[in-house]
Amino acid sequence: MNLSEVKSSEIKNLDILAKQVVEGFITGMHKSPFHGFSVEFSEHKLYNKGESTRHIDWKLFAKTEKLYTKKYEEETNLRCHVIIDNSASMHYPIVKNQSVSNLNKVGFSTVAAASLMEILKRQRDAVGLSIYSDTYEYYAPEKGSERHRKMLLHQLEQLLISESKSSTETYRFLHEIAEKIHRRSLIFLFTDMFQTSKDDESLFEALHHLKFNKHEVVLFHTFDENSELNFNFDNAPKKFVDVETGEEINVYAENVQQKYKEIVGDYFKELKNKCLQYQIDYVPVNINKGYNEILTAYLISRKKFK
Repeated sequence: MNLSEVKSSEIKNLDILAKQVVEGFITGMHKSPFHGFSVEFSEHKLYNKGESTRHIDWKLFAKTEKLYTKKYEEETNLRCHVIIDNSASMHYPIVKNQSVSNLNKVGFSTVAAASLMEILKRQRDAVGLSIYSDTYEYYAPEKGSERHRKMLLHQLEQLLISESKSSTETYRFLHEIAEKIHRRSLIFLFTDMFQTSKDDESLFEALHHLKFNKHEVVLFHTFDENSELNFNFDNAPKKFVDVETGEEINVYAENVQQKYKEIVGDYFKELKNKCLQYQIDYVPVNINKGYNEILTAYLISRKKFK
């Protein structure tokens, strides 16, 4: 999907935008290794011998000469919980007028979450949502109804227009969320992995807590590659401000760029290795490269979810 072709106003209608993202993804899947993997997202399932014939779709049988039964709203194959970090650092980069091709990290995460909800709806899967910053801002358990999905979309739309100046200690809220999710679920966490606390071990202990009850956990590490990874700024004196702590530093970008890239690159490698250790799927996501990586990760995780 070419995001630049989507009207900027449509960022405010997540339902429409999510449908466009998913449709573009499905079209692309026909040329991918996932061709044939649930690409039809049908509202029917093949009839199995011995099942009740009550819900067979005879009109579809007349067209296909195959027996399918209708699937209903209460039938859910999987439970999924989406978690979004809404701390101040997730509102970087500063974007005055957000559009689908120009989003900050939380804006990208919001559109990605809505797209996941759309694909989950087509699979008749249940979805829940958690949002946190310096407080546990929102929680909704996993449900599969259309009314529930609309409620979550409304919450995400509010997130798009919100501002945050809050710091966060992600590990605290992951422990709280883990206590709430009792039934085995597929968990997606959108965070930039920036937190006030320097205690990374506490963070990974919290992620490990999410693995309790055999949950499948996917960490979408969201970042702006140009500035946060490569530190591409013009070589003029600049004041850099930590949006969560307020700390300031004056520096010429060129003087520190190489060392900065080494340190951040090492941090990314450490995150990946730690996730491997805790059996968490680590997906680094550059917010400027679209949503296919997000939806592909869903397909991979769903396939593993036995």
